[in-house]
Amino acid sequence: MLNSFEKVACVPDSEKWTLANKREVPLYGRNNDIRTDFERDYTRLLHCQAFRRLKHKTQVFFAPHNDHICTRMEHVLHVASVATTIAKYLGLNPQLAEAIAIGHDIGHAPFGHHGENCLNNLMEQKQGTNAPKKFWHERNSLFFADYIETLQDPSGTEQNLNLTYAVRDGLICHCGEIDQQGIKPRKEDIDLYSMKRPGFIQPFTWEGCVVKIADKIAYLGRDIEDARAYHIIDMTSYRRLREIVGSTLGFEHKGAHALRSGKAINTSVLINDLIVDLCNESSPEKGLCFSDEYFKFILELKKFNFAHIYNHWRLQEFSIYAENIISTLFRTLMKTHDFAKNGRVYQALKFYPKLCTTFEDWLVKYTNYRPFSIEKHDFVNRKAIMRYNTQVVFDVTDPVSFEKCVIEYISGMTDLFAIEVYEEIITF
Repeated sequence: MLNSFEKVACVPDSEKWTLANKREVPLYGRNNDIRTDFERDYTRLLHCQAFRRLKHKTQVFFAPHNDHICTRMEHVLHVASVATTIAKYLGLNPQLAEAIAIGHDIGHAPFGHHGENCLNNLMEQKQGTNAPKKFWHERNSLFFADYIETLQDPSGTEQNLNLTYAVRDGLICHCGEIDQQGIKPRKEDIDLYSMKRPGFIQPFTWEGCVVKIADKIAYLGRDIEDARAYHIIDMTSYRRLREIVGSTLGFEHKGAHALRSGKAINTSVLINDLIVDLCNESSPEKGLCFSDEYFKFILELKKFNFAHIYNHWRLQEFSIYAENIISTLFRTLMKTHDFAKNGRVYQALKFYPKLCTTFEDWLVKYTNYRPFSIEKHDFVNRKAIMRYNTQVVFDVTDPVSFEKCVIEYISGMTDLFAIEVYEEIITF
């Protein structure tokens, strides 16, 4: 209900405020700054390059030529809208919810979850404390925020985003794929890199929990809308949708009326109804939850999307293409390892100018790779200094670290760039 979470909001004087608002190193200040710490996190994520690339990353449909199909950036903006609406109504901190939401997918791979699965399969599962972990985008969003993305400080030096703990926690804990009712935040602050798999550890704040649910609310209806635009959903599928709405919400529901008239489920109506139901049903005692009817509706709608959209043969065919692109890029770049140790990557990639230039720039910024001529590099990787006692993130002399370096470079690509450099490789 309205303002029912006001006493548990992440605000000054709340019990979690000091930990939630903490940065690993102090962030530079300005004499004329009027923003809160969470607002600064929001704008730092908004201005970083990983966020900009989301406009050309897959949500469901790969590299779409239709300007009105949802991309990863639009999805992120939907999540931010849903999360802030919920947070404001419940009396939580909307600035924190919005900051988490705007950055929650900056670590997503090209080609959506197909690309994520491909990178996951490429990473060798080795034993030992320094072995690379399996790739999952929630953790990668945290990794990009902590180690990869940089912004210039007032002196012109590139520095890491250096986000607050609550926002960093929200990035890695945002997985909305696991269906849960009564979500509540965990009590303790933990080393965020100690998490081994997504979705099973709840966020540290109620605002992080809101983003986790907002992620699910945002994509359900929009994916159906886009599938309809591409004629992925046929009349048999429409009948199944009508049955789902009727059996879970009742045949008098406006969604059922829309389906009977031959129209798709209205995305904005669906999002509004899910938000209202969540706000009416949730309380600090019960946690964040939907009514039984709407929770059943969500489960059935997810099943429908998997059966009729995500596993559609056209998407499956393109996923094979996407896997071939990512695998080819990975194999090509891994062959440069010996060249990288000697500062000669350009010799291995000289026939692929765009791939060569961008990969070598990546190596210069994030590794101990040094070509024969290099200009002074104004970059301070404070996170790397703190965690590895070095100013670089990856070590090109170490095979395991170099593999991780290649995986992260590919993960940052857009669909269009991955296709472009792939074609550079296979074209004679």
